[in-house]
Amino acid sequence: MMNYQEIIDKYYPVGTKCRGIFLRHSRQVADKAFEIACRCNLNIPLDMVEAAAMLHDIGIFLTNAPDINCHGSEHYICHGILGADLLRREGVDEAIARVAERHTGAGLTIDDIERQQLPLPRKDYLPETILEKLICYADKFYSKNGAMQEKSLDKVRASMVRHSLESLSRFNELHNMFK
Repeated sequence: MMNYQEIIDKYYPVGTKCRGIFLRHSRQVADKAFEIACRCNLNIPLDMVEAAAMLHDIGIFLTNAPDINCHGSEHYICHGILGADLLRREGVDEAIARVAERHTGAGLTIDDIERQQLPLPRKDYLPETILEKLICYADKFYSKNGAMQEKSLDKVRASMVRHSLESLSRFNELHNMFK
């Protein structure tokens, strides 16, 4: 298994606020994903769960999100596809690159992209594998700004419905799978 920490160190310099936020959020998602994987007896290697969780947001530094100390030029919604491209260039397992690409929201459809006029290539970015679904689900419980405390299920659902009823429905499917 590849060393995900080397990739993090390459793009998130020690001592930067962005690194601290990135690492804290990623560790929260990894811990939640571990707990779910063990409780639900998911047939996924735990080292793969950890690497996917720790790298799912690797592309945020490329975005313009000053509230989380990211000062890139891209729109934040692009962090998933940017991260997936970066991971592929680094030679990371495609299964992990796909997690980065497909974890945004409860997944995104072409319809979501067109309706919300998102600056993304027109294709579906829905989590398909159990690993993709697990990290997508665990990620919804943690923000990268504010107190960074775990959100309640009601808060997560409220966040999903703000995007669309379809997004909420996709999240509820994930919840039913992992509750």
